[in-house]
Amino acid sequence: MNDNNNENTDLGALESRVDELISTVNQLKSENSALRNQQDSLVNERAILIEKTEQARTRIESMISRLRAMETRA
Repeated sequence: MNDNNNENTDLGALESRVDELISTVNQLKSENSALRNQQDSLVNERAILIEKTEQARTRIESMISRLRAMETRA
């Protein structure tokens, strides 16, 4: 009878631990998904910022060229 009680206690503890692990896995899956979405968003934002920087650089270089051209005419 005592062995059966110990087995039930051990089984209950194991079942509790498995439930805890399942909960942790589900939480980690959710966090991982959220992090992947955040990473995708940040990668897209970075690409947009790089493109805007390149456009600004091109415009500034163009302005500098025009100013130099005006300077040499004067």
